[in-house]
Amino acid sequence: MAFRAVHAEWGTVFAHLPDLGCGQAWERVWKARPAAPLACPECLHPVHAKVSRGGLRFFAHAPRPPHCEIALQGESEAHHLLKLELVGAAREAGAHAELEVRAADGSWRADVLATDPTGTRRTALEAQLSPITADTITTRTERMLADGVTSCWFSDRPRPPWLGTVPSLRLAAADSGLVVAEGLVKLAGGRWVAAPQVPVADFLRWVFTDRVVQHAPQLALAHPQRQLDLVWTAPQYIAAEDAHVREARRRELEQEQQRAAHRAQAAKRRAGIDASNALSRAGARERAAAAERQARLAPSDTVEIRRHVLRMNRGVRLAIAHLAREHGITTEIGWSLADPRWAAGTPLIGPDGAVVAVFDPAPSLVKGEAFGLLAGMLLLFTTAADLKRFDRATRRPPRPRVPIDGWTMQHTEPAPGRSPSPAGTPPNRAVRDAPVEPGCTRRPEPDGGAPVPTAT
Repeated sequence: MAFRAVHAEWGTVFAHLPDLGCGQAWERVWKARPAAPLACPECLHPVHAKVSRGGLRFFAHAPRPPHCEIALQGESEAHHLLKLELVGAAREAGAHAELEVRAADGSWRADVLATDPTGTRRTALEAQLSPITADTITTRTERMLADGVTSCWFSDRPRPPWLGTVPSLRLAAADSGLVVAEGLVKLAGGRWVAAPQVPVADFLRWVFTDRVVQHAPQLALAHPQRQLDLVWTAPQYIAAEDAHVREARRRELEQEQQRAAHRAQAAKRRAGIDASNALSRAGARERAAAAERQARLAPSDTVEIRRHVLRMNRGVRLAIAHLAREHGITTEIGWSLADPRWAAGTPLIGPDGAVVAVFDPAPSLVKGEAFGLLAGMLLLFTTAADLKRFDRATRRPPRPRVPIDGWTMQHTEPAPGRSPSPAGTPPNRAVRDAPVEPGCTRRPEPDGGAPVPTAT
């Protein structure tokens, strides 16, 4: 179907207009004898006036037309009716509107070309009902824009996939005619929401007077709207969005600065705690080393005790082998093993006389001087179950006794079916870190031990 033709005497005629757009009756060209001198505006091949079964008037090419875009593609009745709605709405909005206007160089053709009341702006109103890709519709839009012609694409299909790719709207039928159903938005509560439905003529009037412009939203469109790359809205809403985004960024920056200040304060506090703990643990180790030296000078019954522990306690032998295998350290049982500072555990001493690790301390005795010493020491247990039992016991409320940087613990018995790791390989270890939980503060032990977290 074609709805525009060129009459040899009257010029361009339009099948949809009662007077053909030139003051002539439809009967002057329809079934006229002789045939009216009508030609296609594209290829100048003869055309004839016809009426469809539904009463729609149109022009059809005579047989054997040349290569002509109109003849090849044709036009559906729905497409033509939408074009008529658009041209009527544009004229109602005060614009000068023409159907099927072609570019001077033939690079594009507008379904409806509307010129605003001031005569300074040309807008192509495109009726798009057939499937089209986003790339194709973008290319056609850019081609018209290169000639200074803006565009708006219209469809009454439920979900055109290209909606929002280019300046576009989805229309819907209402009692008063076609109305804008999707693509026209306003800002409310920091989100874009659908504007009330308005007739197409009102929308075009707003466009021609810059009361509505196209916009790429920065904020999300509220459900159930689709997220569109381009929408139509009023300039005041764009300004409101800019202000909202600036305020949100300002708040975000302010919050980030506050978080950075809190992190810096926390790091400073933690550095102070670490320094205090380092001094406390160094002092505890020095006192433990002095007690070990004193015990070596006056062994008394310690010799028999050490022999008995080494002979009877398989776990101690495994611990000594574990330190040699996993850490390359030769150790022996300390002479001060009866000292309460080891919390009933067995101290393992290196060749230089320094305490390397403590085997199997009792969690109920980890307090005071014992806490300050064991907090920075490697604690060894025979099995993973023993390790977990100690960890749970020291965390038990109401007064958990766990250093702020947690315990460093390992078990010495390999897992079933696993052979011991050779020297130099990563150790079979289970490290339990216990940072202070929210709502806890650090309270120093009354007998001079390292601070421990206590519930407040």
